[in-house]
Amino acid sequence: METISEISTGPGRRLIHHKPTRSPEFVCPAPSDAFVVTPQLEQLIHRGFSYLDAGYPVNLSGPAGSGKTTLALHLAAKLGRPVTLIHGDDEFGSSDLVGNDNGYRRNRLVDNYIHSVLKEEETMRTMWIDNRLTTACRYGHTLVYDEFTRSRPEANNVLLSVLGEEILNLPKLRYAGEGYLKVDPGFRAIFTSNPEEYAGIHKSQDALMDRLITIHVDYFDRETEVAITAARSGISHVDAGRVVDLVRHYRQQRVDRHRPSLRASIMIGRVVVRQGATFDPTDPVFQRTYRDVLELDRNGAHGADELRSHDIMHRELADVCKHVETALQESN
Repeated sequence: METISEISTGPGRRLIHHKPTRSPEFVCPAPSDAFVVTPQLEQLIHRGFSYLDAGYPVNLSGPAGSGKTTLALHLAAKLGRPVTLIHGDDEFGSSDLVGNDNGYRRNRLVDNYIHSVLKEEETMRTMWIDNRLTTACRYGHTLVYDEFTRSRPEANNVLLSVLGEEILNLPKLRYAGEGYLKVDPGFRAIFTSNPEEYAGIHKSQDALMDRLITIHVDYFDRETEVAITAARSGISHVDAGRVVDLVRHYRQQRVDRHRPSLRASIMIGRVVVRQGATFDPTDPVFQRTYRDVLELDRNGAHGADELRSHDIMHRELADVCKHVETALQESN
């Protein structure tokens, strides 16, 4: 999109200014009433907020589905500042974070002071466009850099001076010939990352990790998972307990494979309740959803990746559900 402004500079003279414009790239999250706070989550929130309040960047590190991004956005909302969100990408370069020359600015001077003489003068120059990191540093936003280790380390090198010296190096910056930007005092940064053994993850440089305070976020305890599952799927706490226990059972079994997370519990609960089904082991909707979400149709968890028979899965589901019900009764 381009804006055109016309300014009179004297009798018969006017300056026509063409300038590309961009929409602001930030969000303004608010703490959600649906956000579940348990003692475990309250402790994580307190730790993260205390570091951010002191001016230090935080890295929430943990496995997929452990709630890192939700927690990061909740912390950002508590800071009460606009949030600039970046998702890590292997194709990123430094310019994808800070900006680059993009487009042009055109000025045209029309001089018609002498009616019989028309003079026109036109100048064009490239125009610097801030990208999201520069915007956050310039205006003091909270930066949420989700899965930052999916970006190559050389792309993230620009963060070193931002987090260390509170200066963003911008050699191509065209404003008044400056080559750097002083970071706004309100700027805060929250990172999320998976452990380095995950596929598609780059090992981050030590210099960057030395500037971050890393909080390890593992799978939540049972109380937290039940509360979140009930809140996010709309099922009762009793049914949420059954689903969570089923998922946690298979999480413990899958040592060398992808382990089902809290996200799987929410999926099962939401689909079953929307279909008007029950969480009875004999309910066909529950059986089908449970098997699909947890990928139980194949025997990869126990050896060769081969199809498993329905009879085996039914018996296994019945056994696990019986075990879960027994544990629930004993806990009550």
